[in-house]
Amino acid sequence: MEIYVARSAGFCYGVKRAIKLAKKTLEENKNIYCYTLGPIIHNPSVVNDLEKDGLKVVNNISDVKEGVLVIRSHGISKEEKEYIKKNKAIKVVDATCPFVEKALAIIELLKKERYYIFYLGDKNHPEVKGLLSYIENDAFVFLNVDEIPEKKFKKVGLISQTTQKLELLQSAVKKLLPLCEELRVYNTICKTTTVRQKEAKELAKKVDLMIVLGGKMSSNTKKLTEICKEELEKTYHIETVKELKKSWFKGVKKVGITAGASTPKEHIQEVIDIIKNWGE
Repeated sequence: MEIYVARSAGFCYGVKRAIKLAKKTLEENKNIYCYTLGPIIHNPSVVNDLEKDGLKVVNNISDVKEGVLVIRSHGISKEEKEYIKKNKAIKVVDATCPFVEKALAIIELLKKERYYIFYLGDKNHPEVKGLLSYIENDAFVFLNVDEIPEKKFKKVGLISQTTQKLELLQSAVKKLLPLCEELRVYNTICKTTTVRQKEAKELAKKVDLMIVLGGKMSSNTKKLTEICKEELEKTYHIETVKELKKSWFKGVKKVGITAGASTPKEHIQEVIDIIKNWGE
């Protein structure tokens, strides 16, 4: 059995940075609670390891009264940021992904210049919810271009969640262009996301089975699974090596593996080792 691994599979820059900051903060604050508002990244096993070292995940900012707060890679809302500013007993370590910070600056600019904002993204994702809070949720959020209303607009600004598919953004441009006098488009999709998706698509064309490794709540991992399934029906999204089934590989000669941005290299290696063992 031949095994092929996508070159860009695993941690992206933003996740590496967030994990590094969290670990450094835990080392420097052994006797103080270190919090993160929601999971620092969308990979439960990595978050569990950090929790063992002292990180405490909270879902409500009011639960943090003092100590060190590590801001997750997805960023936080305007209301949460204001709470932190008022509470002087909280020390902040900002692990927000730079691509998310860039998207925030753009969406605030569009709002200031009075563009009607179309936001390609999942309205329930923490990145989207956080960014929208800075513009009073004044945007049309969609995941499918068919949701875009057939009516005329004067000034339209189009922006995307950092983990969306480039093809979807291009489709949105095509749909919106005839509907408005002015269309201002920002490609805020993370470059690593685009490269990873392209690699996954090409790999799925060349193998008999695809394994997509990553958190079940991870937006970028879900997108990788969708892209691979478009090319190869025999695509499986797993969160841990324990979900692998030997029966999947019966008669399979070529296996492709890719992984989401929050997946450590060692987790990818675990999957490779198991498949190799079965192949033998």
